Amino acid sequence: MNPHILAAILAAVFMGTIGAISIYADVSAETVTFYRLFIGAVLMTGFLLFTGQKDRMLAWPGLKVLVTGGFLAGFVVFYIVAMSYTTMANAVMLLYLAPVTASITAHFFMGERLTGSSTALIGVALFGFAMMMEFNFNLSGRMEEAVGLFYALCAMLCYAAFIVTNRLIPEQVHVLTRSGYQMLVGALCMLPFMLQQGDSIVGMQWGWLVTAGVVPGFLAIMLAVVALKALPTATYGTLAYLEPITVVALGWFLFGQSLNTLQMSGCALIIVSGVIQAVLSQRDANFQQPILTTRTNHD
Repeated sequence: MNPHILAAILAAVFMGTIGAISIYADVSAETVTFYRLFIGAVLMTGFLLFTGQKDRMLAWPGLKVLVTGGFLAGFVVFYIVAMSYTTMANAVMLLYLAPVTASITAHFFMGERLTGSSTALIGVALFGFAMMMEFNFNLSGRMEEAVGLFYALCAMLCYAAFIVTNRLIPEQVHVLTRSGYQMLVGALCMLPFMLQQGDSIVGMQWGWLVTAGVVPGFLAIMLAVVALKALPTATYGTLAYLEPITVVALGWFLFGQSLNTLQMSGCALIIVSGVIQAVLSQRDANFQQPILTTRTNHD
């Protein structure tokens, strides 16, 4: 399997663990998010020092990397605020329009042309996600709900911007430098929100916060950045829908949350679209390799 496809799949799965970890940690979402990003940044620093790559840690990452870190924190903050005004279902439905938005943006402004197959597959994945949510998008017409939908829209735009901006970072900025600084900037953005909560953290809560920093933090964000460096936005966007499947699967396995036929069918659609997208991407990579080899030999 293409290593970048595998990185995207693992990133989505690891990111999907944050919900279950948050439940076990039993602190505010702001606190979990801060430690997820801060511990991830610390681990990246330690990894670079331990492997003799201190230069990558000290290298200036560029403004785009720092802005992307802000987008990383932004979509979490706006999503949390949105759920204070509207239902979680409404907020999540808007948030997961981000891969579609990123793919359309890349098509019109970044030269990543959407083919018929890639458009269909991301559409199928989005429809599968809607099935998982049981098409539960309820609008009451309240002003408070309109505010919540606005914040959810901001979260979606930040998530889409995180995907797109990572595709625009210069090639010479190493993926470890990118992901480390993105987590650090995201943690600094989250710090004031975390301090406002005044959570008292004891005992096993620290263990779960460290887990958040390792799995959905360090590993997930690093793998996402690795994948986004090489994969077309539409391919990454389709595979990103494996994240809500992980959330649902953990809910079933750990907390006994049941799935009905509609939700299971939605999961199946997402998995099938992801597998087809991975196969098509692998085929394109195999097709392009001989062309690059031939050009190199001619030169």
